[in-house]
Amino acid sequence: VIVTDNGAAVVRYEDRDEWLSDERLHYYDNHNFFAAPASGSAGFDAMAIIPCTMGTLGRIAAGVSTDLVVRAADVMLKERRRLILVPREAPYSTIHLRNMLTLSECGAVICPASPSFYSRPDSIEAACRTVTDRVIGLLGLDAGGFEWGSEG
Repeated sequence: VIVTDNGAAVVRYEDRDEWLSDERLHYYDNHNFFAAPASGSAGFDAMAIIPCTMGTLGRIAAGVSTDLVVRAADVMLKERRRLILVPREAPYSTIHLRNMLTLSECGAVICPASPSFYSRPDSIEAACRTVTDRVIGLLGLDAGGFEWGSEG
């Protein structure tokens, strides 16, 4: 897990500090370009950036690696590995759309944080889970979430 400085500030603002200290996860310093995700030889199969700000998305589209998140995304693209970007902005400007198109053409998957409702989620958490389940599936893992046509 790589957490940007702004991401950590938002987590603290939302009073969710426990997310930054989960001992089951390995955290990389976003300023450490010697960390494993900075190199294609580390062999990571996929990467998801959640949420992905338009600033981060734009830097990835331009190939400007200012931190480990952007460098790791650049590695995913150059190695032709799975990169999923979950934009958090709305609405999108023309610049945002062009950057998303550029990244899509380079192999990234753009998956907006838009919940689905055909599973009839009964809470905000369940609606949010439709997004996370979708991203987990895009990473090639089984999320065990709703599957169209499986309801009976």
